[in-house]
Amino acid sequence: MSPDATDRRLIEATQAGLPLVARPFAALAGELGLSEAEVMDRLARLKAAGVIRRIAAAPNHYRLGMIANGMTVWDVEDAALPALGPQVGALEFVSHCYERPRALPDWPYNLFAMVHGATRAEVAVKREMIAALLGPACRGSDILYSTRILKKTGLRLRRQGE
Repeated sequence: MSPDATDRRLIEATQAGLPLVARPFAALAGELGLSEAEVMDRLARLKAAGVIRRIAAAPNHYRLGMIANGMTVWDVEDAALPALGPQVGALEFVSHCYERPRALPDWPYNLFAMVHGATRAEVAVKREMIAALLGPACRGSDILYSTRILKKTGLRLRRQGE
């Protein structure tokens, strides 16, 4: 499926976020000269086709009081990773989780899971919950705490003609 010109305009209109109003899809529809139903149908079709990955809120963890943010890193047996990785990612306190290749001998970790908490002690408790889930398949771990906020944005399309 290749997005048409209207799909592209919709993607451009939403890539910085949805309008913060009671009916964001209706606001987009008005901006683009479409019906609210068409905006919702197009977004659903784009998501089903894999053109867009998700439509979700992205909270500012710091403003929510979650100021202790730690990337937990784990050295998990390769054979156990396909089963255990999704279980870690499904934990309600893990915001994102992914596999990365090791960089031996300096970096033995292959599973990464971001954990947020109000204090480092809270993050440490959550880390222990992950360790318990991983059990003997985990050979080592560490935690890397955030020290500053970096601007996070996804892919941005250029407007046609730029």
